[in-house]
Amino acid sequence: MEFKTITLTISGHVAELTLNRPDKLNALNTQVLSELREAVALLRRQEEVRAAIITGSGGKAFAAGADIGELADLSKSEEGASFSQSGQHIFELIENSRMPFIAAVNGFALGGGCELALACHIRMCSETAKFGQPEVALGIIPGYGGTQRLTRITGPTYAADLILTGRTIDAQEALASGLVSRVVSSEKLLDTAREVANAICEKAPLAIRAAIEAIYSTDQSGYEREANLFGKLITTNDFREGTAAFLAKRKSKFTGQ
Repeated sequence: MEFKTITLTISGHVAELTLNRPDKLNALNTQVLSELREAVALLRRQEEVRAAIITGSGGKAFAAGADIGELADLSKSEEGASFSQSGQHIFELIENSRMPFIAAVNGFALGGGCELALACHIRMCSETAKFGQPEVALGIIPGYGGTQRLTRITGPTYAADLILTGRTIDAQEALASGLVSRVVSSEKLLDTAREVANAICEKAPLAIRAAIEAIYSTDQSGYEREANLFGKLITTNDFREGTAAFLAKRKSKFTGQ
């Protein structure tokens, strides 16, 4: 299968999926998400693949969020909810896979990019990595599962700190918060991810699948609530102002409407 915005390679039992829009900091537009869905579905059907690594090309970013230009075109609540749910479904394919996915975060993982990393079973990053959920600056909330996974991974207090302020954190704070399990140099990131993947592949496949199922059993109601709230926010004046200000590279002037 040929992809235009991602690359997919398989070596032995390990697959590597690379987001490949370096000129756009690997932002998650509709095409990237569609190809990501196809690639993940393909990998889930490959019996010989026992672990997969997701990373970004170019060295500057893992994925710098959703495509704001596409997001700004939304105007109806149901459009917003559908937009949120489409991303949620793709990331659920990753989280609900019984084959472990490893996020090798190099550079920026913001918004949807952070949410993609959160959907992976194991996260590691380079020393230059940056994480954040800046959606409130656009007048919306994380919509690809971020409110649920970040809370589950780091706890509600820390998740609220990141989501409500929209601030960006560095690799060491991500490690201290439990957002990632390892921080390594940029040069060693992919090799470390491969070592972890190969170590997993040496273990009993049925035990790995059972362990993932036990660890990641979740209540789906929170994701539905997130999508509905995301959809409602799409209809607000603050969302129109937030996206317009972002695209115009100016400071937002929110009115609470």
